[in-house]
Amino acid sequence: MTQAEKVTISLPKEMVLFADRLAKEKKISRSKAIASLLEEAARRRFEAEMVEGYQVMAEENRKFAAMVFEAQREILPEWEPGEDA
Repeated sequence: MTQAEKVTISLPKEMVLFADRLAKEKKISRSKAIASLLEEAARRRFEAEMVEGYQVMAEENRKFAAMVFEAQREILPEWEPGEDA
């Protein structure tokens, strides 16, 4: 379990009221409500970074495949992908 650290923050009144409503709905403390919102934001950011990383990798893979197919055409010009020998 992650060790908690106490911090002091200033929030707009509306955010405090929202945190209090959320805490009441979930029957948890205000601190846990705010922590859960931050955890959710961290999870979403991580997922967005993973999606971006996979998209970059996919583009790199497409470029590599195009390069390999071009080299293949130079080496084996009579063969087309999908043809059997």
